[in-house]
Amino acid sequence: MFSKTCEYGIRAVIYISATGTAENKIGIADISANIEAPVHFTAKILQPLVHADIISSKKGVNGGFYMYPKQKLRTLIEVVRAIDGDVLFSGCGMGLKTCSDEEPCPMHDKFKAIRNSLKTMMEQTSVEDMAVMLKNGRTFIRKEELQAHE
Repeated sequence: MFSKTCEYGIRAVIYISATGTAENKIGIADISANIEAPVHFTAKILQPLVHADIISSKKGVNGGFYMYPKQKLRTLIEVVRAIDGDVLFSGCGMGLKTCSDEEPCPMHDKFKAIRNSLKTMMEQTSVEDMAVMLKNGRTFIRKEELQAHE
């Protein structure tokens, strides 16, 4: 449902929220390794998130990415919107340009219900909600973490 870019962006924001602070900035190589994405691709993904003030960054020797407590309260839907916009929450499940309640595609009603449910969940879930579960070991964002706990 999410673009690959958005999937990596969500993972990165959750990882940064769980590990990064203004005193403990996380480098791009560390983020890339922990979200299992190429470094260059990760750097491009983080740019719109910094621009949208979802995460913060500092350049230089002691630079990296981090989040202030207020940023951790941002919702997952804000992360998705910063990367992919609103198309997931308004577009057609089959990719048609003219799909609507008045002119529905064959999947319209069922997809609309799923899309609305996903939107509600993402509006009600903060980045910190996800980071807490990651820090507590209840969830994982890397295959190695999952295998280590099996």
